[in-house]
Amino acid sequence: MTELLVNGGRHEVHGSVLTTLAEVLRGHLGLTGTKVACGEGHCGACTVLLDGAPALACITLLEAVGEREVTTIEGLRDHPLVDAFVRADAVQCGFCTPGQIVSAAALVRETPAPTREQVRHAMAGNLCRCGTYPKIEEAISTWQG
Repeated sequence: MTELLVNGGRHEVHGSVLTTLAEVLRGHLGLTGTKVACGEGHCGACTVLLDGAPALACITLLEAVGEREVTTIEGLRDHPLVDAFVRADAVQCGFCTPGQIVSAAALVRETPAPTREQVRHAMAGNLCRCGTYPKIEEAISTWQG
């Protein structure tokens, strides 16, 4: 049994040494905002925050989380970036949006007014099949925190 701190709450979960954080979040805790697309850490759809830093939940093993705090898109539901993504129309199909917002939240926490290059660098690990990258950049550039 492992105790996780997720979105400010403590949860006891069971898993083998090969259980991923994404499996626990989605299957055990019902936090389905964390998407799994590639399952190999290439697309960023499963991005969560571990102690405020972006991490790929599909390749992060439960045992590796330890005492670190996990923040999912559900934990960011009141973050101003959510509204910024909607205002900028940066959500097309929406599948990548949770991972995009989580990555963007980590960026603006460290750099509240990032440059275009800082945005592109921070978001490089998040793929969008719809190609909304200009709108995502706009959302991050115009957020009001």
